[in-house]
Amino acid sequence: MTFTTTILTLYPEMFPGPLGLSLAGRALSEGRWSLDTVQIRDFATDKHRSVDDTPAGGGAGMVLRADVVAAALDSVPQDRPILAMTPRGAPLTQERVRDLAVGPGVTILCGRFEGFDERLFEARAIEEVAIGDYILSGGEMGALVLLDACIRLLPGVMGAPSSGDEESFESGLLEYPHYTRPYEWEGRTIPEVLRSGDHARIAAWRKARAETDTRLRRPDLWERYVGARVQPPSGARRETKDE
Repeated sequence: MTFTTTILTLYPEMFPGPLGLSLAGRALSEGRWSLDTVQIRDFATDKHRSVDDTPAGGGAGMVLRADVVAAALDSVPQDRPILAMTPRGAPLTQERVRDLAVGPGVTILCGRFEGFDERLFEARAIEEVAIGDYILSGGEMGALVLLDACIRLLPGVMGAPSSGDEESFESGLLEYPHYTRPYEWEGRTIPEVLRSGDHARIAAWRKARAETDTRLRRPDLWERYVGARVQPPSGARRETKDE
């Protein structure tokens, strides 16, 4: 099954961009995923092809019009999740990426200016997504990030099915550090355990380093990881003080 993507944007020339190279580019040429772009401005109704207007209530910047964006959205198939890249959206997670990657594809709205007229989200089933707590010039870069995260998980893109099993976030932890040749570089050597050939010791070392690095670098992830481990199994009976 092809992972079908449609991007609604004011700058369709930004795609496929880096997704036309490396693993994603090869997967695109092999038909593992497809890409269509829609120019939002084509759905403007006035002679100036206006897609935005001043914000109601005053303020700086311009706002994308709900009527124009909705017309563009309504012109594409509605059989896939519709995502809008906006800093007000829910943070993109590896779990959400995995869910999207096993689906039929995505339709992505790329915002510009001050964002979208809020009535667009009230009138259409759109999931707002953010890739981080910072502001970009538009949603196109966020769309590229989201697509890259999904495409690499498609069957056959990374080669061996297990290629991504131990990467950061897959188990709730950051990934352990990696080393390769030469054995010694600038006075620094590869940890002895990684050269021992003892797979059990190597696995234990990697897990310990993943836990340590997550605890030190991402306390938020560590807190969720520890919390998930101490939660009782679903449906488990909880004891009370009266028992």
